[in-house]
Parts: sequence; structure tokens; C-alpha cells
Amino acid sequence: MRFWRATAVVLAAICVATGCNDYGNTFQGNTGVFLAFISPANITAGGPDLTISLTASAGNSAFVVQTTVTWDQQKLKTCVVTTTAANVCAPSNDTGTVVSVTAVVPAALTAKAGTHFVQTVQPHSGTGTNGLSNPLAFEIYPPPNPVPTITIITPNNSPAGSGSVMLTITGTNFISATSAANSSQVNWNTTTQTTLSPTSITATQIQATVPNTLLATAGTATVTVFNPPVPPLGPPCVINCSGNGGGGTSNGTTFTIGPGGAAASASAAMVAEETPAVSTDGRYVAYTASQNGHSQIFARDTCQGADASCQPRTILVSSALDGTAASDDSHSPSMSSDGRYVAFSSAATNLVAEMGAGRQVYLRDTCFGVSGSCTPAIQLVSTDPNGALVGAEGILPSLSSSGRFVAFLAVTATHSASPSTDKSSSSATNSGYRQVFVRDTCLGAANCTPKTTRISLQPGDGSGSGTNKPAGPAMSGNSNHIALAGGGTATLFTRSVAVDDGVFLALTKNQQ
Repeated sequence: MRFWRATAVVLAAICVATGCNDYGNTFQGNTGVFLAFISPANITAGGPDLTISLTASAGNSAFVVQTTVTWDQQKLKTCVVTTTAANVCAPSNDTGTVVSVTAVVPAALTAKAGTHFVQTVQPHSGTGTNGLSNPLAFEIYPPPNPVPTITIITPNNSPAGSGSVMLTITGTNFISATSAANSSQVNWNTTTQTTLSPTSITATQIQATVPNTLLATAGTATVTVFNPPVPPLGPPCVINCSGNGGGGTSNGTTFTIGPGGAAASASAAMVAEETPAVSTDGRYVAYTASQNGHSQIFARDTCQGADASCQPRTILVSSALDGTAASDDSHSPSMSSDGRYVAFSSAATNLVAEMGAGRQVYLRDTCFGVSGSCTPAIQLVSTDPNGALVGAEGILPSLSSSGRFVAFLAVTATHSASPSTDKSSSSATNSGYRQVFVRDTCLGAANCTPKTTRISLQPGDGSGSGTNKPAGPAMSGNSNHIALAGGGTATLFTRSVAVDDGVFLALTKNQQ
């Protein structure tokens, strides 16, 4: 098929070069002007209407007012400017000297890559004349390949000496082509670079196998994705066939090869007890995963129930607005019913400018599910202008269905026991006073001032055995009730109902 298509184009080129007549059955030399060049001579496919300018080798005065530009022998809208019709298209009966010849190439003719031929034709008479110029090749290049971006790799660690690992790389601008040489390539970089063979590629996700030989010894590797440039145009390309191929190498993400045995599972154990959060329709999931030595919060759009145009993607939730990952461990995601908002606790110091000391609670607007304009945002939730939260750490958030209200646990240092130094909310002992707060963020509300309300009348003290874990609040969808497990503490609420010996239901409506 490629051979016959190339042959057809070559024959067409011969035809326009030698001057086939309208019946296509005789050949003769071109008797019109000789074209020196076209400007521009090449473009990238997919642009708007294009205006081209033609120059004759003997000067533009060699053209006549009735000159018409053709594109593959199809007449184009031509504008001839003369000395007597400056800056306008001269009428056919103008007697001035031609200054310039331009023509408009409709966008439909430049939508696809390929080679085309531009000529001019002008009135002619007499046997053996055709008024045709020589044809000039015009190349239309395919759009350049983009530079890929990696958002996350899963997993991002493995014990030394383990078997092969299936690596999932999530990001943007990945390329899947019929030829492996033209598709995205996964590179594993240590002291040398090894190219991994992808098993599947979509625009947002690549899966590739890391062989056990690359996981034999402890250390780190940097994973990158390389997009090759668009290959040069093959036949029937005539001139300047390389074009702007684009492509390039993505950002690098670290994969850690840890020691074997118990130490190898330490990072995974850090987030093993974390509970994921899911939207009401099951499409969006927020979860905790280890990345580059810290536990981070991620959100996944699975596209479950969405139309066919949806592309599954994973975003980093625990990050600053510039995309920088949280500088310390993040835990305990809680998601609004529509999946747009995610609350979490983090010990990072780089998420917002006004963060407090130690672990704090944050609310992230992921923009998931928003069809219009939306800018991702993050705000500090465990804040109180009245000073009630000074010196306290915020952990274990729980979101209302709308994402407007956030309940969380504030822990301050106890007077009778040393606070735990473990920053993981899933493993820290409850060695300090516990207070339950609700933050009204005013999301979606008009004429509203954000405020933080303490609903626990008396803080509990979990000191004693030193083995109790802090219990987090669970907020109802309408934000009117909060359940809290706390049978071993002295926490009292302004209004509450005992569910059993260890669970209380606090009534928050009057406080909000």
C-alpha cells in the first residue's frame, strides 16, 4: 500500500512538473514564471487557515495581475498587489506592475502531514503554452511529540533480592505507537541506564516489568520516561523531511531497593493500617502510599461510571500548590461524597505558609468532577484565631458530605506523660490531651466567615498505660453528629449521647 501511494504521488509530481493538460493525457514544458520559493515552505499540521507568499526568480514583476495560485492543482483564493493597487487585491483589469502574490490555504488542506505542490497559472495563448510555473514542494509535518511527565510510580520500593516487579507509572503525555521505537520508553537509571520493555501504554499510564537482575542489591534507581521525536517524513516527502520531532525526557522518580528481611517491610508497614476513602459513587478513591521515604496522600479517578472519554489518573493530594510533595508524612484521608475534597493530616512544613507546629489537618480541593474552570487549592483546617489550638497537633480528620465541615482531633502535650515522638497517626500513642473540633470552611456558602468550634467540653487525657491510640471523630454526612470512641478517657461533650461504654455520639448542630 505504501509503495503504490508513493508511486501515485511521484506520478502526480511529474504531472505538475511537466504540465499535464486538463485531460491528463499530454505532457509539455511549463511556460509560466519560474518560482524561486514559498514563504512559509513548511508548517505543522492542524493549524488555522494559512497565507502563503510566492516569489518569482526573475522578480515579482514577472507575475501578471491574473495570476492564480494552485495547491495540488486546486485553485486557491489569490491576492495580487500592484503598484497601482497598493495594500489591496488588484482587480483583473489592473494595469500596474505586480508587487506581491499571496494565497490562502484553507485549514482543511493542512490538517494532515504530507507533501503538497504549489504552482501558479496565468493566462496563456498559442500552441505549446500552458501558463504554469514550476511546482514547489510544501511539507506539512505531524505535530511534535510532547515531553512526558511522571506523577507517581507504584510500587516505589522493593527489598533487595526480590523477584521481578510490575511497575505502574502514572503521568501525562505518554505515547503508544504501532512501532516500539516510536512509543514512550521507560528508563531505569543507576550507574548505567537500562531500558525497560513496557507491557502496556496509555496516554496516562505505563506498565513495565523490572527484572530481578536490577533488584539484586540495595540502592536507588531513578525512573524516567522518554518520548522519541516524531520520525522524519518518509516517501513521498521531497525536501526538509525532518521537521520538529519534539519529544524528550520526563522528570525522574526514585525507586528504592531496600535491605531484605524485616527492614524491607518497614516502609510498607508505615501505611499498612491506613484506611482509604471513597466517593459515594465509587469513582474517586483517596489513599495513603509510601513515596520517596514518606507516606503521601493520593487520589485516583477510576473513571467508573464515566463516559468513554474519561482517562483514569492519579494525583498527589499532599502537595503544595506548586506541585512539591509534602516534606513529611501525611495520613488519614477523608473524602467528600462527590470526591472533590480530601482532608488529611500531615507533619509537612511546606504545604501552606501559615501552618502550625507538628501534625496539622489540611483540606485539598482536587477539582475532581468539576466540568468548568477550577483551580486546585489547599488550606489549613486545624487553625483557630482565638488561640484554642496553640501548641496542639491536628490529626484524624472527618469530612461532611459537602466537604464544608471538617471534624478533627487536637492533641496537646499531657502533664503526666511524655508525648510520643512517632509522627504516624496510625501508630502514635495517646499520650496527650484530646479535644474535638469542627471547622466550618464556608465552602459553597455565601456571607460566611470560616470558624473553628470546640465541641468537647473537657479534654480527655489518654496517659496512663501509654498504649492507647488516639481515637478520631467520625462526622455524619449532614455534619450534625459526630461519633467518637473514647471509653478510656475523660472527654466530655456539650451535648452527647452514650452509644455504649466506649462510643459517644456528640451533637454538633447547635455549635455550628
